[in-house]
Amino acid sequence: MTNQFSAPQRSEELRSATGKAAKAGYRPEVQGLRAVAVLMVASYHIWFDRVSGGVDVFLLISAFLLSLSFIRKVEDGRPLRLGQYWIHVFKRLLPAVSVVLVGTLIATALFVPRSRWTEILSQSWSSLLYFQNWALAADSVDYYAADHSGASPLQHFWSLSVQGQVFILWPILFALSAVLARAGRKPFRRIVLYVFGTVFAVSLAFSVHETYTNQAHAYFDTRTRLWEFAFGTLLALALPYLKPGKGLRIAAGWLGLAAILSCGFLLDVQGAFPGFVALWPLVAAALVIVAGQTGSRFGADRFLSWGPLVRMGDMSYALYLWHWPVLVIYLIFRDRTSAGPLSGAAIIIVSLTLAYLTTRLVERPLRTMDWVQRSTLNGVVAIAVCAAVVAVPVFSAQTALRVQGERLLAGADRNNPGAAALDPGFFYLGDEDATVLPTADVVGGDYVSLEEGCTGRYATDAEMLQGYGCSGIVSQENPERTIVAVGNSHVQQLVAGLAPLAAERNWALIALVKGGCQLESSRETYSQECNERNEQAMEYISELKPDAVLTTATYSIAGPPYELLPGGFGSVAQDIVSQGIKLVGVRDTPRYTFDMAQCPETHGIDSAECNPPYESVRNTDFSSIQAIGSVVPEMGTIDIDDLVCPNGTCPAVIGNVRVYLDDNHLSRTYVESMAPQFAERFLKAVGW
Repeated sequence: MTNQFSAPQRSEELRSATGKAAKAGYRPEVQGLRAVAVLMVASYHIWFDRVSGGVDVFLLISAFLLSLSFIRKVEDGRPLRLGQYWIHVFKRLLPAVSVVLVGTLIATALFVPRSRWTEILSQSWSSLLYFQNWALAADSVDYYAADHSGASPLQHFWSLSVQGQVFILWPILFALSAVLARAGRKPFRRIVLYVFGTVFAVSLAFSVHETYTNQAHAYFDTRTRLWEFAFGTLLALALPYLKPGKGLRIAAGWLGLAAILSCGFLLDVQGAFPGFVALWPLVAAALVIVAGQTGSRFGADRFLSWGPLVRMGDMSYALYLWHWPVLVIYLIFRDRTSAGPLSGAAIIIVSLTLAYLTTRLVERPLRTMDWVQRSTLNGVVAIAVCAAVVAVPVFSAQTALRVQGERLLAGADRNNPGAAALDPGFFYLGDEDATVLPTADVVGGDYVSLEEGCTGRYATDAEMLQGYGCSGIVSQENPERTIVAVGNSHVQQLVAGLAPLAAERNWALIALVKGGCQLESSRETYSQECNERNEQAMEYISELKPDAVLTTATYSIAGPPYELLPGGFGSVAQDIVSQGIKLVGVRDTPRYTFDMAQCPETHGIDSAECNPPYESVRNTDFSSIQAIGSVVPEMGTIDIDDLVCPNGTCPAVIGNVRVYLDDNHLSRTYVESMAPQFAERFLKAVGW
């Protein structure tokens, strides 16, 4: 059984709409349909910055062909031999995958900034091992994923990962259907209908619900896509009974092709799929398959069977693999957000050339190599070799980066003083050419760890405070005091400046953090999730009765007036102080319109771009921290602007340490370096 992009299928797998073997031995219009779909995917990505629905067509074709093969095997009395099937499938899939992954890694080393290397190396594993979709699903619901600019050149492997998982699951379901049919003495096709009909109904219902409630995650979730594969299986079951007349088949073919071509323009595929609206491309592709070979010169199959289009279908798999990394790496290298008409055409030509060479020199030779076909063991060896071709360089690169990082950290006390360099009388004793920390490839993940949950007396059953919602930054058994830091991801970073003081003085430091959720009272214009989370956080604080609460009291924006006073903050602040709990409000750190972390690599550490004036991020005629203090006089305040914007400028690097990890979050490393100053200001704010 081949993959959904592979070479033409033989008559034992492909039949015409009447159930008879196609005259040419295979369905050329299906191969042409593959070509149309992959060209749609590529052109929509390159020129229109949209998703076409072509992938959904591939999913249908994949399941349709797989199902025909297994139904025929069972009905012919042949053993399924699932182990051999899986080896057969992946030894056909992996050669091209390995070539593309290695090619992408080489291009990454040559053309992609180091800041992206860690992400791409990590995604090489998820692409090679067919769980890329789950990695992207996790990122899509991760608030911090939004801080990583630009798509990954391996992001398109999500659909191949879903199919790889289905290539494992579907044979098991067919084997189960065969067992049930024999045990119950029922027709095999009827059992297949029940099993895959159930999969279709359950998965579609789940897909509709998940798409409505969490579309970003649903788009990559295998469970929300199973119904699309089940649709292909049900089509394979129904095909022998679908016998429309010639005129209807001609109309069905053109209607299906028109619907496929227009799907991406008329529907928001990226934002609305894979709920019930994904039926559009599936039904459209089914119409083309049902239409089959009409024998009419006016049929859509005549166009889809056109020689060049069929040959394009032969290399559709490789073209799908290559087009996305070529596009993304070009955009990264040229620092563009989209390709123009000429550059887009060049990307298509390069992708076609690479696809042709991969198909001609790698995929086909390995597919027909006698040694590979000789035994199951040889197939396993071929799979292992393909995996090793990718795994060895990825592991080596990750190891080298880790060793280098450990070496740099070993000298950080001398070479990377960070905020300590701002102290009067500071004298630098480190190396002249010391590397800035965190390095560009890891700074994007330099967040304060929230791995430790709240346990013991700090545990909570509140739903919105589970997971990372409630974390024990410093958990002392018998603490002298208890401090709760509550708010958004900026508060999360600030606890790095308070943690050393808490550990030194035997304080418990608990973080109630939710990215994007400033501590405010509930209001209609705030997200429901943040409202619920803040309500539960306030209940937690009221029950725990900590000695002090730390939060951000203002909210910075990347343009005038640069800083806002959260309208709902005053009431929650009054609620906290009315309970006898000391409250400390920190002035929010500036936001920028560009990535401060990567600015030194783009423009240079000492460039004007990486050292913008203070007036470009703050309204110097208005003191927001004083204003909020007047609203809640009992609240202590902390302003750290002088630590991130000293002497009238806001450097991207201070004391050989990157101040930010993106365009608005302070890096954990820099906040740790300013811990002595932050601790002194905290103690003054609470009066201890």
